[in-house]
Amino acid sequence: MHVKAGLVALCAALFVSGPAVAQDVTLVAREGGIVLTGTLQGYDGEFYRIDTAYGPLTVDGQGVICEGPACPDLIAPRAVMRVVGASDAAPLLPALFQAFARSRGLVYEEGAGEAYGARILDPESRKELAEVSFSAMPPQLATATLQDGAADLMLAFRTEPDLGSHAVAMDALVVLVAPDNPTPEISTTELGKVLAGEVDNWAQIGGPDMPVVLHALAPETDLQRALADRLGTEDKATVLHPDLASLAEAVAKDPWAIAVSGRSAIAPARRMPLTDSCGFPLLPTSLAIKAEDYPLSLPVLLLTPKRRLPLLTREFLDFLRTPDAQAAVSAAGFIDRSASRQPMTADGLRLINAIQGAGEDVTLDDLKRLAGIMDGADRVSLTFRFEDGSSTLDAQSQDNLADLAQLIAAGQFRNQKLVLAGFSDGSGAAEANLALSVERAAKVAQELAAVAPDLAPQDLPVVEGFGEALPMACDETAIGRQLNRRVELWVVPDFAPPPDAPAP
Repeated sequence: MHVKAGLVALCAALFVSGPAVAQDVTLVAREGGIVLTGTLQGYDGEFYRIDTAYGPLTVDGQGVICEGPACPDLIAPRAVMRVVGASDAAPLLPALFQAFARSRGLVYEEGAGEAYGARILDPESRKELAEVSFSAMPPQLATATLQDGAADLMLAFRTEPDLGSHAVAMDALVVLVAPDNPTPEISTTELGKVLAGEVDNWAQIGGPDMPVVLHALAPETDLQRALADRLGTEDKATVLHPDLASLAEAVAKDPWAIAVSGRSAIAPARRMPLTDSCGFPLLPTSLAIKAEDYPLSLPVLLLTPKRRLPLLTREFLDFLRTPDAQAAVSAAGFIDRSASRQPMTADGLRLINAIQGAGEDVTLDDLKRLAGIMDGADRVSLTFRFEDGSSTLDAQSQDNLADLAQLIAAGQFRNQKLVLAGFSDGSGAAEANLALSVERAAKVAQELAAVAPDLAPQDLPVVEGFGEALPMACDETAIGRQLNRRVELWVVPDFAPPPDAPAP
């Protein structure tokens, strides 16, 4: 019998105590003995999901016969993909679902209503294969809806406990002011004080003697909660807006307004340059956002419940790693997650910071060793960081690890040597920081070998550690220390033949 073994035992125990009330469908075991009655929640071509009087159950379709008016078409089952969550990331969905349908040779048709909805159809029969919808919800309600089974995916800018996570794209928060605001720049420390209400006049941060007018999104929005997480403070804004577009328009009209918004919705306001607490510029470039070197980088995620999702939904999540999906992300105005690379020497700001920001314990020999390995190398955007106070890679880094394994297996780094370069912040003794940076890089290498056991040893990266020798920002703030604690991926030419290659 093909019904899950655990389900068999559960159902046997349940049906001893009494019959269920008949509803939409009845699943009868092909070998007899078990009858399940309930409301059909979905069928993905493999498994039925039904809601019974005893809770939701998932049943292998090969082991049962479906009886009742709600039984699906077994030849072309109709999938329902219900997405809830952050409205600020919702522009991604039409582009992604359209690209997904195109990649499978299917027809995508978008509805005409205000709320996003679409159908995916068979091109010949015009039979509806999937129904897609999105409902904007604050994080707590979206999480509850997902866990209750009333939604399948949750669009978010932050992970949630007990939910799976799939990276979709990258975005970043930027500081917005009016085009005619004369203040040249703002540091992360000053920004934190503005948002906390501790700075209320532009003169306190290098501007004119005028009051600061703080704008923001509503505090319950996902983007606003993500900002509070990054800065460690709640926004004290007095002027609130329902969405990014209205926020940018309001800031542009008031020369003394300031707000933090997504980089995908700046106009008609302008982006104010952001620096670290030591005045070093923090630029929201594509590579800096992908690598999360820019302190207000944000991953855009699809969160999943801890239950089996329909087949088409699982295939959509797998599709997110493909080049077609990442092209759709870029077309929607977000930063794609595809691995990009840049010559180390092209980023002169990092080299300047390495010299200016080097602590007393960083020797000239340390910098020479760093420069020697950097010479001729490219930096890849895949960067790895750990959860605070933990040796566990954060959600974004775990996705980066899977992407790296896929790229190595596809031969993307043939005749090149990969280096996992570990770095620490400047807190504590230099010797201990050097050891810690090596340990972190080795941990990433170990995790890579675990997720990709078929990779040959010579294809795996080598491990290097440089301690506090290449700071991304000052160590005076928590954000700066977090930026500095990282493991970068470098690529250097390597035309040496493998150890077992025959001599010419």
